[in-house]
Amino acid sequence: MVDIPAYVLLSQETALRRRMDVVANNLANMSTSGFKREQPVFEEALRKSDSAEPAARSVSFVLDYGVTHDQTEGAFNATGNALDVAVQGPGFLAVSLPDGGTGYTRAGGLQILPDGKLGSAGGLPLLGEGGQPISIPEQAQGRLRIAGDGTVEGPDGPLGRIEITSFADEGALSQRGDGVMVGSGGTPLSADKTRLRSGGLEASNVQPIAETTAMIEILRAYQTSQRLGESLGELRKNAIGRLGAFRN
Repeated sequence: MVDIPAYVLLSQETALRRRMDVVANNLANMSTSGFKREQPVFEEALRKSDSAEPAARSVSFVLDYGVTHDQTEGAFNATGNALDVAVQGPGFLAVSLPDGGTGYTRAGGLQILPDGKLGSAGGLPLLGEGGQPISIPEQAQGRLRIAGDGTVEGPDGPLGRIEITSFADEGALSQRGDGVMVGSGGTPLSADKTRLRSGGLEASNVQPIAETTAMIEILRAYQTSQRLGESLGELRKNAIGRLGAFRN
């Protein structure tokens, strides 16, 4: 006989553990530039049981469906660094990944890589118009300006334009790590639709107090689930004991 209550509680505790992992990750990235708060998504799974009781013939389990990202824009933190940019509105900076793919980030702490290309804070080449990297001549390094439309200007004129990629469904993007996300279906924005603010970075949109409160709620729910499991164990033990006494 399948122990349905135990399986239901197990699915609940697994979901709570998943929620705790997501909240912990949010708190760990509260100081990560451009990080978007994650929220787990669960779905109900109904299963038929062989119970003789009509009310117990359909059993509801909790299944992990995935995570969504809170796309609320983070605050602008001024740094005074000409290579620090914040994306205003929707969209992401595109970077070239080591495996040849394309990643997307809102962490705008840019730098000049050893090969002279403009790169992300994580050392990934930044992609400009047409998916091409932006090369910075040695004489222009330290004398750059990034305009609101993404144009990178040196002392002798434009050197390229940072392209912003938008997604119709940003929830379809998944975290790769180091503030970089991966996904498909992005659309490059034209210069007139690109909005960059230089001289600062976008802060994480994680709210520490809200995440800490969520962590406490998850812990209490887990403790309640454990107490229910212990109560079910006691009921089962008493039932077996009475059945044994009856048979004797």
